[in-house]
Amino acid sequence: MNEAMDNDVPWFEQALQEQGIALRPEQRSQFELYYRELVAWNEKMNLTAITDREQVYAKHFYDSLTLAFRLPMNEIATMADIGSGAGFPALPVKIVYPHLRVVIIDSLNKRIQFLQHLTGRLGLDHVECVHARAEDAGRSPQFRDQFDLAAARAVARLSVLNELCLPFVKKDGIFAAMKGAEPAAEIAEAEFSAAELNARLMEQHSFSLPFDGSRRNLILYKKLGATPRKYPRKPGVPGKNPLVRPAIVPRETI
Repeated sequence: MNEAMDNDVPWFEQALQEQGIALRPEQRSQFELYYRELVAWNEKMNLTAITDREQVYAKHFYDSLTLAFRLPMNEIATMADIGSGAGFPALPVKIVYPHLRVVIIDSLNKRIQFLQHLTGRLGLDHVECVHARAEDAGRSPQFRDQFDLAAARAVARLSVLNELCLPFVKKDGIFAAMKGAEPAAEIAEAEFSAAELNARLMEQHSFSLPFDGSRRNLILYKKLGATPRKYPRKPGVPGKNPLVRPAIVPRETI
């Protein structure tokens, strides 16, 4: 890609520099082209409700890159993005860390077509866009227990996400759940599913996005062992019947 483009959001590069990320000119151009392609394709299909340039840079690009503020991305080789939508968080991360091998899983083929087009336009290699349900892809030997990092952003409750995402993570790898404000109840509810999927909660980080101050939370789980054979369950089951701790029904006193 050799298109020269102006970056109209100077705070974006400065905010990244404060986190130790210095963008090269070609990466600045990639982000601007990403924005333009997103807006153009959004007129044909529903990719995002956010199309204002400042908001896209803040709530999509910067938000995606918060992964790199807490994880050693230079030491991570493989990443799976589950339910990626318009490519978040995987593609902003890939732009900044081009060494990554990325697999994007999404259940809507139209979004996969956009992502395939986009990765070509951005000149990104080693990106595979897969049209599949996470429950099916998580049982494939090609993807199961294979990734250093799996991530999901605003997809489902943690009790559901653990079953959809942890099967992709290799032993000692990390699952990163990117959530909005106040996830404490979800984290507590997800304790059971994390244990069932051989994972434990590592860290939770709360922060605000620049530009508009929206609250975000990054929740990190470490994979302790291989995925149990019975997970993930059939497509649709995790969402309808999440893995939560069974209720204890007290015995009737006689």
